This record gives sequence, C-alpha cells and structure tokens, in this order.
Amino acid sequence: MPVCTSCGRESEGGFAFCPQCGSRLGDTAAGREQRKVVTVLFCDVSGSTELGEQLDAEALRILLARYFARMKAIVERHGGTVEKFIGDAVMAVFGVPVLHEDDALRALRAALQMRSALPELGIEGRIGVTTGEVVTGTEERLVTGDAVNVAARLQQAAAPGEILVDEATRRLTREAVEVEAVEPLRLKGKAEPVAAYRLLSVHGAEALVRGRRAPMVGRARELQLLTDAWEQVVAERTCRLFTVLGGAGVGKSRLVAEFLASLDGGLVVRGRCLPYGEGITYWPVIEVVKELPETSLDPVAARTIQAVVGDESAVTSSEEIAWAFRKLLEAVASESPLVCVFDDLQWGEDTFLDLIDHVALLSSDAPVLLLCMARPDLLERRPGWAGGGVNASSVLLEPLAPDETEALIESLTQLDEGLRERIREAAEGNPLFVEEMVAMVRESGDGDVAVPPTIQALLAARLDQLDVEERNVLQRGAVEGRVFHRGAVQALAPEDSRAVAQLPALVRKELVRPDRAQLAGEDAYRFRHLLIRDAAYGALAKAVRADLHERFATWLAEHGAELVELDEILGYHLEQAAQYRAELGAPDEVLAGRASERLAAAGHRAELRGDLHAAVNLLGRAFRLRPDSAYDLALAVDLADDLFQSGRMAEAETMLRDAVRRTEAGGDRCAALLARLVLEEVLSYTSPDGSSSALGQLAEQAIPVFEAAGDERGLTRAWSEIAHAEHVLCRFAARNDALLQAIAHARRGGDERTARRLTVALGPGYAFGPAPVDAGLAWHSSAEVEPLASLPRLLGTRAMLAAMAGAFAEARRLLVEMRTRGDELGEGLVAGWLGEYTWQVETRAGDRGAAEQALRAACELFDRIGDRGWSSTQAAELGHVLCDRGEYAEAEDWARRSGELGESDDIVTHMLWRQVLARVHASRAELGEAERLAREAVEYGERTDLLPTKGLAHLDLAEVLEAAGRAEEAAAEVRTAVALYAQKGDLPMVDQARARLQELL
Repeated sequence: MPVCTSCGRESEGGFAFCPQCGSRLGDTAAGREQRKVVTVLFCDVSGSTELGEQLDAEALRILLARYFARMKAIVERHGGTVEKFIGDAVMAVFGVPVLHEDDALRALRAALQMRSALPELGIEGRIGVTTGEVVTGTEERLVTGDAVNVAARLQQAAAPGEILVDEATRRLTREAVEVEAVEPLRLKGKAEPVAAYRLLSVHGAEALVRGRRAPMVGRARELQLLTDAWEQVVAERTCRLFTVLGGAGVGKSRLVAEFLASLDGGLVVRGRCLPYGEGITYWPVIEVVKELPETSLDPVAARTIQAVVGDESAVTSSEEIAWAFRKLLEAVASESPLVCVFDDLQWGEDTFLDLIDHVALLSSDAPVLLLCMARPDLLERRPGWAGGGVNASSVLLEPLAPDETEALIESLTQLDEGLRERIREAAEGNPLFVEEMVAMVRESGDGDVAVPPTIQALLAARLDQLDVEERNVLQRGAVEGRVFHRGAVQALAPEDSRAVAQLPALVRKELVRPDRAQLAGEDAYRFRHLLIRDAAYGALAKAVRADLHERFATWLAEHGAELVELDEILGYHLEQAAQYRAELGAPDEVLAGRASERLAAAGHRAELRGDLHAAVNLLGRAFRLRPDSAYDLALAVDLADDLFQSGRMAEAETMLRDAVRRTEAGGDRCAALLARLVLEEVLSYTSPDGSSSALGQLAEQAIPVFEAAGDERGLTRAWSEIAHAEHVLCRFAARNDALLQAIAHARRGGDERTARRLTVALGPGYAFGPAPVDAGLAWHSSAEVEPLASLPRLLGTRAMLAAMAGAFAEARRLLVEMRTRGDELGEGLVAGWLGEYTWQVETRAGDRGAAEQALRAACELFDRIGDRGWSSTQAAELGHVLCDRGEYAEAEDWARRSGELGESDDIVTHMLWRQVLARVHASRAELGEAERLAREAVEYGERTDLLPTKGLAHLDLAEVLEAAGRAEEAAAEVRTAVALYAQKGDLPMVDQARARLQELL
C-alpha cells in the first residue's frame, strides 16, 4: 500500500495522487532522499527464549501477533511509524514520513504506554529511545543512520521493564519528563561510553517550547489592544473574538499571560488544539467545559454537552454542539465576565473553527472574550479569520527589535558582549530562541552558542509539513543562501516548471519575504529567519547538496557577472559541492580545482585591499582543496606570507617547511630556492639562529639562477629578501633600491598584486631612512600611493613623518586610524607596529606615558606569537622610555632582554639596548661603563643611514658625558645630533636638541 511522502497517509485503490493532501504518489521529487532528525524506538520482549520453551509454537505465534498489533497501534496513535519487526523486537520511527516538533515527546509517551501494555499480554519488555540525524526516502528502508544502531543497543542494555533514553532525547523533552541518569553505557560499535537515562514519567500536556517563562519585553501596543478589547467586552456585555498571530516562539503565550495577570475579576478557562491523537476535534471544548463552574442550562444544551464530554452514544451534529457550547458560555458569563483562551488554533479541525465562528457571531448579552492564539498557518486555511466580523480582530506579533532583544537577554543572565551579540544575531528577535540559547550557554559550561535541539525540531517540523513542491522551492532557495533569486530556484528545479509559482504561497506563510535583488532582471526573496534557511538546507541529502551547489555555480556564472565578489561566491558553492562529494567517497579533483582557482582569485583581491582576515580564509580554503598531486607552491607562499602578517608565525613556518620539503624532493631548483627564501625570512624573525645577513646572501646566490630561468616571481622574491636584509642592517636607501628592483620584476611578471604590496613596503624607508621629511610626505601623497593610503603600515609611516614635521594632532589621528584599520583588516602585527610608531610620535610630542603603554602592549603581543625580530627592538625602545621616566631598574631588565633576543646583525637593536644600559649606568655614576656602551651605540649607528636614530644615539652619549662633568664634549655630541635631525627635516627633535645645547652652554 503506497504511503504519501508528504502527509504520511496510506492510500488504497491505485490512486495517482494522495486523497488527503493531493501530492503525487510515487513522485521522484517527493521521494528524494532527505536528512532528518528523528526519534527511533526499539521495543523487545525480554525472556523470549524462555517463552519459546514454555509455549506451543502456535500459541507463541498468536501471542507475538497480539503483541505486534498492540505495539503498532500505540506507535501509530502517537504519530509514529513502525518500520519493521525484527524477531520479537519492534522498531518505530517518529518523524517519518512527516516531522513534528514534539516527535521525541511522542516517542516517550508511546514508550510508557507500550511498557504498560506488555503485562496485559503476559510479557515483559525492554525499550530504548534515541534521537539523531538519519537519511530517509531510500528504497531499502525507512531510515538509515547511527540513531537506529544506538536505539537498538540501548534497548539491549535496558533491564526488563526499563526504558532507556539518550542525551539528545532527554534534551528535547527535558521540560516535560522525569528521568534519572544511569552509568554511561559501553555500547557495541561506540568508541566512547554513551550517556543514558532511565525514563520515569512524562508529565503535562504543554508543548515543550513553553517550558520557560521569561519576562515580557516590548509588546506594549499589543497588550493595550487586548486590554481595550476586554474593556469593551465588559462594558458592552458583548462577545469578541481576538486572535494573537505569530510564529513559534515569538511570544504569543507570554503576551496572553501578561494580559491575564492584569485582569481584575472575570473567569479564565483554557482549551488547546492538539497536533495529533484520536477524536481531537472537540478536545479544546472538552477542556473548557471541565473548567467551567456548574450553571443552570437549557436541558437540550446540557444533554448535548454531556454527550461531547462523556463520549455518550447520543446522536448530535456539529451545529447542535456549537449551539450548546454557546449557550453554556452565555450562561456562565451572565454571572461573571469570561475569558475563553484557545491555543494552537492552527491545529484545530475545521469543525472546531466553525464552532468558534458560531459563538463569536451569535452570542448575545454575554461578556465573553474568545482569546485565540495561532501561527500564521491558520490564515492559509481561513484567509478571512478574525477579520470578517465587526466583533473580531487580530494582531500579528513581529520579532523583537534589537534593543528589546538586548533587554531580554539582560533580564535572563549576565553575558559578555561577544556572547550577547552572537545570541542577538542567531535569535533575530524571537524571544523563545533567546531563552533557549541562553539556557544552552548556561548548560554548556564553555560559553558555546548553538541552535538548541528544541528549536531545530520546531523549525524542521514546520517545513516538513509543507507541500512537497513548496518544501522543494525552499530547499533550492536555501542552497543560494539567506537571500535567493527566483531564477536560481527555477534553474535548480528544471523538472518543475511551476517551482517559482510556489513563492507567493511561501510569502503568505511567513517563511520568506520579498527582498532587494542583487542581480539585474531578477526578483529576490529573503528567508524570514536564518534558522529557517538552515533547517531547509539541513534536510537535503549530501549528494543532492553537491549537485545543487554545482548547478547554482553554473547558473550564477552566467547571470552574476556584475557581482563584485563573484569569485568568492562561486568558489564557495564549488567548494561545498567538492567537499560533499569527498565526504561521500567520490572525490572530484576537477571540481575541487575549479573551486580552488575561484577562492584563490578572491583571496588575492582581498590582499590588494589589505583585508588579511579574508585573504587568509580564502587562500587557506583554496590551498586545502588542492590534492597532493596538484601542489601549488605559489599559493602556499602567498598563504604563508598572509599568515605571517596576521601574526600566525608558527603556522607560516610549518607551511613553508613543508614547501621546502616538497620542492627539494621534486627536483625543481627554482621552486626549491623560492621556498627556502621565504622560510628563511620567517626564521629571521622567529628563530634564535635566524640571520638576515644569511638571508641576503642566499638571495644574491639565487638571483643568477632565477635570471637564467627567466623566473620573474623568483627574482621578485630574491630582491624582496635583499631589501629585508638591508632593512635589518639599517641601510634604508639600499633597502628601497632593492624594493624598486623587486617591484619592477613583479610588474614584468604581471604580478600587480605583489607590486602594490612592495610599494607599501617603501614607506618605512622614507620614514626611517635618509630621505627628507618633505620628500617622504610628498611620496605618501603621490598618485601611485594614494589608492593604498588607508593601509595600516602607510598610516604608521605617515604618522611618524607628520610628527617630524611638528603636526602632532595629525600624527595621533593617523595612529588611531592605523589601529582601527588593522583590526578591521585582520593584520595581527599592527598592534605591535603601533608600539614603535607611537614611541616615535610621542618622543617628539612629549607623552611618554602613551609611548610606554603602546610599547608594553607590543612586547606582550610579540612574545605571545613567538616573534624575536620586532620584539627585540621594541623591548629596547620600552627601556628607553622608562629611562626618560627615571625607572632605571626596569629599564635595565628590558635592555638585557633586547640584547638576548636581537640577531647579531640587527643593528638598531644593538644600538638601542646599549643606549639604554649606558643611561642606566650613568644614573648609578658608573660612568666608564656608561661611556663605553654609549660610544659603541654611536659606532653601530655609523654603519647605517638612520638619521633620526643616529641623532638619538648622540644625544644619549651627550647625557653620559654631561653626567661625567664633560659639558663641552657633551655639547659637541648635541651639535652632531642637531645636524642629523636638520638633514632629515625632523623639526621637533631639532628643537629638543637645541634646547639641550642651551642648557649645556
């Protein structure tokens, strides 16, 4: 007998379409494999072997037949499906063919009833229940997945008469069940012990999502509308129908509870429409009747009500029941105003909805408020509900505003800003989602924010109950993302010419809404909630996801040429397709290569705009998609460079060591030299044995090899490394000359991206080297540099030059902008560079406290990431500031640390730590040692073209000589400093040096 995969109805008589919902039976689209989170129940007869010995074979067969029939009836009564009987075990699934938000609770209720029924059959049983993701829709079986195996193992581990449930099931039902933990179970096939719980009872009929009661936030307007309706009911002794509409968790129950708590007088009764069960049409009526007080009632009406409540065999019609119920409400309300609350009206039978219409329309001289709550689904069945009469009204609850969401979170718990932001983004104004996520944060203990299983179940059930065609459209839209286009939906469902015709219905059902199209000539839609998109996407089988992602990429490549981030978007979809195929054991290297090319192109564009966060992410994904057989050295080097600039030095070093190993083994000399050059540059910063001089020598040896091979990329890198070596040696004119050579080779090789990166590197040469300040500022303002002016490193060198020109406010503004841009772009080293640039600015502007603070932060950063190159220099700079502030003991510690960390050829470091120690010794009147160190620093400076740094060394020597009482010699050193600063155009330092000279004369 065919089963409809949309609504689950069994259909006899060879129907082509389901007589219940109209879906095509056997439709391949409907029968496609789906991923679902379901609850699996195994029930087994304990002691079946002994039964076989005690009973005649025929008697045993009759007993088992009764057992199977009884168990099947219980499972189906609770909305489950029996997949099969295995020996004397029953396997049932809750969530197939249609998911419900309370499948786990249904399964536990069924388990308790099954256990109670077993003694009546003269047998005992053991039951196991698990919840987990499975694949459905296969021809071989109803569901496939680990949840099936675990349920069977739990059933085997249970004692006779015991029901064991897993952690996932407990979490889904925790508000409605009583359990006790058992020792974690060692189950066959599971590497780790499995947490399990003994089910004791299920209590209450409330839906699981109503387990918590947070304070109401917002909703003042809606509450006032309810209050006004009630006041009208009481004042005019009339009946009003008021319906609160809203999606699951948006706050309908909380609003109604707030209203009811504010009432002063009046009787409140409640009824709820059930999502499943037998004879549910009048269940809400029965609940209300049982809560109403006894009253004098028309005899015919009384008999009709008794027939409904008592399940008597008296013949009644729906019209008679509606009339009798109205008479009962009128009679009760004649003594006291009445609020009759009906919840979950979207599950109400049409006959029951007709009954409410009847009461609302015909009640007279009776103060009755029919207060209904429903999801927007109700309007699909009754478009005119609560709007067709003068005494009927409704209100739609929208998600909370961001500030209201923030207030709700604060009312529930105290969280740091990061966690609050993640909850705000994920919940998107849904109060229930906020409550559940906050609860999960509390329970997790690690501050993790995940989508709670209760919400996942609720959303998955909502989508699973859609028509198959509507669900297919949502799933195809979900492949594109939160926002999707009409053309993409049609392209991903070519077999269904009516696919896009489903979109208006999905808008009416509050699942999607129109949005601004990103593509010309298209209509766009946005999922009402990101979690709806995730639920729709999560139901797709991985093989289907792979196919749809690849097809979407093909469509977008044809229609999205105007998109700025086309490579990144196409790379993502091709990447998803490749990864799913790899997970399913069918890797597609061609597909992975296409994804890698797109992601790498996007990553290189991110480098051009200085966005290292994005560059590392995109290039890393591109690199990981490459199989070993298609190793890409250029991509590996680019990624290592970006990792290094982001402060992830250990990762860069690991990647480059692997590159050296691969290229040397491959026998490509140019490739091996390139990999070795980049690795040695990183090691010059991170390794105690690193040497910039050795790096420069290696680069000079590599240049003829690259020239002979016509390798412009290799030549670009070699000249870059020569520039690095000259930088360490503090020969900045030669450094910039080497950079210009590297830039020329990069452009000859068509590598404009690297040329621009190297152009940025020219900035420190203008700031620290012999070029005058005016020339440096002019270069920073040139047309060549203007497109790069907002990059953090250039902001730092401009700040330093601005300070040298005496523009301190501008210099400080640029430093603030440097930090901000560094954070935005993910350049982890910017916070370290800020230490040096702040020191350079504040040495001239006079705020030594700001300089100290920035340098301490820089040293802490470099220590954390394992850098030695920058760390050694800035440790000495911090020591120099501490000397300025008279804190000589700590200054000595930092100077000695600098000396230990500095490379032997790191000139500026060896100058600065000597200058600091010279000032420390001078403060102790250890003048001989002080002079020796100060003169050594000056001698180191003579090897460089660092005009400002050399000037500072002469000023520090002058301080030592002055302490020794040698004022004339000190004055000579200050005059040398004045000349050096004047040559650079460093106006504040010229003024400071001249002031010192006046003091000495």
